[in-house]
Amino acid sequence: MSGETGRDERLRRWRLVLGGGEADGTGYAVTGRDAAMDEALGALYGTAPEPGGRARTAGLAASAPAVARWLGDIREYFPSSVVQVMQRDAIDRLGLATLLLEPEMLAAVEADVHLVGTLLSLNKAMPETTRETARAVVRKVVADLERRLAARTRATVTGALDRSARVSRPRHGDIDWDRTIRANLKHYLPEHGTVVPERLIGHGRSARAMRKDVVLCVDQSGSMAASVVYAAVFGAVLASLRSLDTRLVVFDTAVVDLTDRLDDPVDVLFGTQLGGGTDINRALAYCQERITRPADTVVVLISDLYEGGIRDEMLRRVAAMKAAGVQFVALLALSDEGAPAYDREHAAALAALGVPSFACTPDLFPDVMAAALEKRPLPIPDMVAHQ
Repeated sequence: MSGETGRDERLRRWRLVLGGGEADGTGYAVTGRDAAMDEALGALYGTAPEPGGRARTAGLAASAPAVARWLGDIREYFPSSVVQVMQRDAIDRLGLATLLLEPEMLAAVEADVHLVGTLLSLNKAMPETTRETARAVVRKVVADLERRLAARTRATVTGALDRSARVSRPRHGDIDWDRTIRANLKHYLPEHGTVVPERLIGHGRSARAMRKDVVLCVDQSGSMAASVVYAAVFGAVLASLRSLDTRLVVFDTAVVDLTDRLDDPVDVLFGTQLGGGTDINRALAYCQERITRPADTVVVLISDLYEGGIRDEMLRRVAAMKAAGVQFVALLALSDEGAPAYDREHAAALAALGVPSFACTPDLFPDVMAAALEKRPLPIPDMVAHQ
C-alpha cells in the first residue's frame, strides 16, 4: 500500500468512526457503499449527513419497516460479529426490544446468545404469532453452542469421572491392566521379560461407585442472561452422561427446578423468567435439601452474588455443604464477557470459606467441572478470581 493510499484509508476509517459533521476534522467525503455504511452507523450512533452534506438527526425511532431495512443493511455491510454488537446496541440504546415481538422482525436479526437473552426477557409478553419464530431462533443458537461445546465437555468430564473411579488397591478382578502396565513400565525386568508393578490401578467396583451428582444453581436475574443460556446448554450435555445425576435449578426471588426439561435446552430456556430480584439463600436451601450424597456432589452456583435474601444464612449453608464434603463452585458469570459487576463483599466472604468466586468462559467450564469432580484445585483465571 502506497503512502497516499494508506493515508486515504486511515482518513476513510476515521471518517466512518467519527460520523461526519463539523467535529470530525477529516475532510474526507464518503460516497457509494461507504455512504450507505455511514448512514447505517449514523442511524444507531448519532447523526448522518443527507445527500448534499446537510446534517440530519438520525435514529430508527419505533418504525418497524425502518428497522427491518436497517437490519438488512447492516448484515450486508458488516461481518456477523459486528452485526451482533450493533443489534445489541440498538436494543439497548433505542428501546427496540418490543419490535422483536413481531415475527417478520425477528426473522431478520442475526441470532446470538445476547439476542436469546433478550427474547427470554420478553417471553411472557410474547404473542403466540411470534413464539414459534422465537423458538426457532433460540434453537438455532442452542444448536450452534452444542456443536461448539458438547464434544469437549463430554470428553473432559468423562475422563474426570473415569479417573475418579480408579482405586489404588483394587481386587484382582478390578485391576485395569492397560493402565497398570503403562504406569509401571520403568519397573520392567529384561531378564524375566516382565513388568513388576509397584502400583496397581483399578476400575471402580460398580457403576454406582463412580456416579456423581451435579447441581447447577443459576441466578436468572436480568444481568445473568448469557449465563442462563450457557448453563442450559451445559446442563443438557451433563445430563446426557450416564455417570452423572444432573439437576438444574434457576432462581430469582422464587426457585424453579427445571431438571425434568434437561433433555431439551430450548424448553429449559423458555422455562426461565429473566428479571426480578435475587434470593440466593432460598435457592441454596432448595439445593441443600436434595443432596443425598454430599461427598459425591458438586454444586455450581452461577450468580453475581447480589443477595436479596438472608446473607448470613446463605453463608452458613455454603459452609455446611462444604463441611459435609460437597465440592462447591461459585461462578460470577458463565459467558465470554469476563467478570461482571458483582457483590465483592459476598465474594470475599465465600473466599474465606474456601470458595473462590470467578468468571468462567464456556471454553473453560469443562475443565472447571473436571477439577471439581476430581476434587483437585480449580483452574481459576488469574485476572478474575476473587480469592
